[in-house]
Amino acid sequence: MNKSAIWLTIFFAVLIWSGVQPKDQFTWFLEVLPAIIALPILYFTRKSFPLTSLAYGLILVHAVILMVGGHYTYAEVPLFDDIANWMGSERNNYDKVGHFAQGFIPALLAREVLIRQQVLQPGMWCHFLVCCFALALSAFYELIEWWVALATGEDAEAFLGTQGYVWDTQSDMLLALIGAISCITLLSKYHDRLIKNIQ
Repeated sequence: MNKSAIWLTIFFAVLIWSGVQPKDQFTWFLEVLPAIIALPILYFTRKSFPLTSLAYGLILVHAVILMVGGHYTYAEVPLFDDIANWMGSERNNYDKVGHFAQGFIPALLAREVLIRQQVLQPGMWCHFLVCCFALALSAFYELIEWWVALATGEDAEAFLGTQGYVWDTQSDMLLALIGAISCITLLSKYHDRLIKNIQ
């Protein structure tokens, strides 16, 4: 079984599991929609602009995070309920994992596109603008959450997942920024080697 087949098997297995009796059908749809949109984009660009194996792997991780959050809702993922209990907290922080990933993974994708399209060279300006992109994407997602809440009212409460935390939006964006900085710090050199091999 090749890597693409393994990738697709994992993607569809988790998607099917996620869609079977989710906590809230509307929330499930909203949460998994980005992963479903990404799939045809990856398929149709696989020959004209194939990504590094690292990028494909991280996209799959992000898709799984979205699908798990969609199945349970981000405020009710059981493992994170247990973690909250161990820490003496009432808040399920699975959504914070999602927002960290929302910075980490788009930062790597932006970096790959910008470098391979020769918009930027690896270095400090690339790092800075990639982090700016990830933060802008996170802020735009918060706007989408707001618009969905306005359009659907109470139906969007599970999608928002604020759990009564007044600084939820700001902490989500902060975690996305931390995710982007972590990606740049941890993976830049390895990512540069992968990009050289794919060009």
